[in-house]
Amino acid sequence: MSLLKRIEKKETPTNGGTNNPPGTGPLPAESARQRQTPAPPTDKLAELRARLLSKIIAELDPKLDIGHSDDLRRNIEELFNRFLSEEPDVVLGRIERQRLLEQLTAEIMGFGPLEPLLRDNSIDEIMVNGPNMIYIERQGKIERVAARFDSEMHVYRIIDRIVAPLGRRVDEGQPFVDARLPNGSRVNVIIPPLALNGPTITIRKFATTPLTADDLVKHASFSQEFTEFVKACVTARLNIVVSGGTGTGKTTLLNILSGYIPSDERIITIEDAAELQLRQEHVITLESRPKNIEGKGEITRGDLVVNALRMRPDRILVGECRSAEALDMLQAMNTGHEGSMTTVHANSPRDALHRLETMVLMAGFDLPLKAIREQISSAIDVIIQLERMRDGTRKVVNVSEVQGMEGDVIITQEVYRWETSGMKDGKVQGYLKATGIRPKFIERIEALGIYLQPSIFGLDSRFYQ
Repeated sequence: MSLLKRIEKKETPTNGGTNNPPGTGPLPAESARQRQTPAPPTDKLAELRARLLSKIIAELDPKLDIGHSDDLRRNIEELFNRFLSEEPDVVLGRIERQRLLEQLTAEIMGFGPLEPLLRDNSIDEIMVNGPNMIYIERQGKIERVAARFDSEMHVYRIIDRIVAPLGRRVDEGQPFVDARLPNGSRVNVIIPPLALNGPTITIRKFATTPLTADDLVKHASFSQEFTEFVKACVTARLNIVVSGGTGTGKTTLLNILSGYIPSDERIITIEDAAELQLRQEHVITLESRPKNIEGKGEITRGDLVVNALRMRPDRILVGECRSAEALDMLQAMNTGHEGSMTTVHANSPRDALHRLETMVLMAGFDLPLKAIREQISSAIDVIIQLERMRDGTRKVVNVSEVQGMEGDVIITQEVYRWETSGMKDGKVQGYLKATGIRPKFIERIEALGIYLQPSIFGLDSRFYQ
């Protein structure tokens, strides 16, 4: 897509009549002395930036791609230097000059004031609460940053730049949407009249290098024994549900679990916005579609699950079960598509089962509760519970086996349980402890020639020789 189609003159940012600082904060390389150098008044800087942006956009070659190309960046810098020299009353120091160039480059090639935050690998989440308030999450802690937008219209331009390449829209008829950035980071947008604070953007960043099981063992998110256990479960084609609250690391763990799927299997992923980063070659990624402006054309996750059954899958991974697609997912697990995985929002394994019951009822079929529970108990083998601790760290706090039905009740058995031992230097102390019980499905694992040491389940190996 050409540059002029993606950037129009009407997108030229202004300060919207406010005195809000438009900058994205000091450059990382600045010293304390440089940061104290007096800068031109904020409103004059905003006016200068608007004029330069308008001139640069008008002058750029429309054949150049808006992607992060060196040619485009070099052209922007040349035009910036030329037009800045034509401003007779403007005197900028080296730091202010470089900062202004970075801001203009981010406006044209990236996502404006969000660009430096997106490049900062220490930031896990970015939260835009209207034009004047941007928060980030770093190492589990939320803090406010100095970056701001010029106005609400400036926020809307960045929102359009995020959702337009995906064929999605945000307006009064569709005031919220899920999307993704080119690097796979998840984006949620909600605008007025639903968001009273103004246009709101929440970005869940994905690491450029996906976390591995060894990384999470090092961070004490779970134990080495847990890693060996879940690797055997995935290889033995057990159906797994990853449960937890918002921001507990469900997608990260699902990515790790999917890495244990053999490379000779056909995997189909189903999500609202593609987030899973599978490393296998034979992966088909499906993404749901919202309604169009006429209220038609919606494709739900449930529709995609049904279609996936006709695509000869070995495994089906649903990024998140939130609604009626849970019934289709359970039926897929019960009809030969073993080894499938999904995530649900729940506070405990027992709550996860109740959530699945509720979601199946949302499908609109008049099914007896016992029939629904039988479907769940026969489909699900393992529930892995995640929790976000008080210090911001994410931990696996429970692993339960679904053993079947006893009367009208689904029976579960804990295999691992998190034991907290207190706080030290502001960090939660504890460990993931095996309960000493071997799950019933261990025979399915051993039938494939996979033999787990008794110590993985907290048992004395002398009694199992």
